[in-house]
Amino acid sequence: MNSHCLATQTPTKRLGLPILLSTLVFAGSASASNLVPPAGYYAAIEKRSEAKAQSCAPVPTPYTDKLVFRSKYEGSGKARATLNKESEKAFRDSTANITALEKGISKQVMQYMRDGRPEDLQCTMQWLSGWAKADALLSTEYNHTGKSIRKWALGSMASAYLRLKFSESKPLAAYGQQSQVIEAWFNKLADQTVQDWSRLPLEKINNHSYWAAWSVMATAVATNRRDLFDWSVAQFRIGANQVDSEGYLPNELKRQQRALAYHNYALPPLAMIASFAQANHVDLTQENREALRRLAERVLSGVEDEDEFNAKAAQDQDMDDLQIDSKYAWLEPYCTLYRCSAQTLEWKQSMQPFKTFRLGGDLTKVYDPAHDKDKGS
Repeated sequence: MNSHCLATQTPTKRLGLPILLSTLVFAGSASASNLVPPAGYYAAIEKRSEAKAQSCAPVPTPYTDKLVFRSKYEGSGKARATLNKESEKAFRDSTANITALEKGISKQVMQYMRDGRPEDLQCTMQWLSGWAKADALLSTEYNHTGKSIRKWALGSMASAYLRLKFSESKPLAAYGQQSQVIEAWFNKLADQTVQDWSRLPLEKINNHSYWAAWSVMATAVATNRRDLFDWSVAQFRIGANQVDSEGYLPNELKRQQRALAYHNYALPPLAMIASFAQANHVDLTQENREALRRLAERVLSGVEDEDEFNAKAAQDQDMDDLQIDSKYAWLEPYCTLYRCSAQTLEWKQSMQPFKTFRLGGDLTKVYDPAHDKDKGS
């Protein structure tokens, strides 16, 4: 095993029958309890700012049109691996307000949880409620890129919102009515996302389905929807059972020169779902003989030496995305699920803090708050 692979162990030993029976009883009672996030989401605001209030930026115009967009891989064939710069620009232009909302919410929540400036919280609630009241992103006219945008946006917003919803500082106490409007909208988006990504044939289930499941999991916990939680867990299990004995995802190998990058891209939603499931007494680390661990080890082995991926995908791998530290944000939840090796932990620390708006902002604050706070600040 190469130096970046993850030394892992299962979180618990095999249970004896009496303990197993009591665990099953507990799990049954837990199913009726409120859904919760991992412990880091309860963190209080770090400090209260005395800085002079600043005005809130205008709410990006809510997107209420049909969700039909060009793909940035337009014209690249079945592998969907060759970037089309013209269609990418068209895609970026047509989704600019959606991306502005996602990134803006993430930034505002991170700033608020760090500095406690009321205007950051006020902006977040204005932006989210503005889009909620407009029933944005709910069009039933969509193509594959459009339904992908919907679930990405939902995951970004709901996962950032979780830090406000569960913080022991109770920042949403004064925003009861707006919270209801926002959460009702999240539920509509999640219900549509479930409809968008259910009943797909196995050959069509790939990282998109995992990201859809993550957006639904974040919403499930934000709105206490057990049906959404169960759907997300079911999608994780489908994904875990796609991981072969060597840690490969066959549907991501189809991406040819981007196969390794897309294996890595599949890990953030899967690791987050497993982390949230664990917080609610559902252990997904053992699915398909520790499939998540096999996938992670395969990816990190490929990052260190891509030759095996080159051979498996029959293409030299495009490593550009894999030079970006934030692409490894999945290590934060992952290393709470399994025991990572000392070298992997050191490598993780060298890249911290992990900030990615698609997972709700600063994951290092949530999963590894003891890291050097001065690093990268």
